[in-house]
Amino acid sequence: MAIAKPISDWLARHVVLRRLCVWIKSLRPYPSLALFSVPVIILEPVKPLAAYLAATGQLLSSVATLVVGELLKLVLVERLFSLTRDKLMKIPAFLWAYTKFQQAKAWVEATEAWRAIRAISKAARQYVTEMKKSAAVALRQP
Repeated sequence: MAIAKPISDWLARHVVLRRLCVWIKSLRPYPSLALFSVPVIILEPVKPLAAYLAATGQLLSSVATLVVGELLKLVLVERLFSLTRDKLMKIPAFLWAYTKFQQAKAWVEATEAWRAIRAISKAARQYVTEMKKSAAVALRQP
C-alpha cells in the first residue's frame, strides 16, 4: 500500500473521471461491495500467469507481469475503497472484517520487529538520498 496509495492519489488528481466517480459514489452498499471485488476477480489470474512464465524460463516477463498486475490491482482497490468506504462500512460483515484487519495491523505495527524494520528502512532511504547527492556533486565536477 505504500506504493499503491501515492499512485492512487495521483490518479485521483490527474485522471478526471468525474462521471465515473459520481456513479461509483451513488451506489448503495452491496453494489459497492460487488464493484470493490471486480479488480480482485479480474486481476487475480495474473499470479498463475506469472508462475507459468517463470516455469517456462521467462523470468523477466514473469516478474514484470506480477509486479504490474499486483500494483494495478492494489491501486484500483485502494481508489475504489476510498470512494466507497462509508458505504462499505454499513455492511456489518465488512465492518467486522475491516475492524479486525485494523486491529491486526495495529498489533503488527506495535511489535519490536516492525519498529526495527521501519528504522532500517528509514536508514536505507537516508543512505540512498545521500548517495544521490554525492553522485550529483561528483557528476558536476569536471
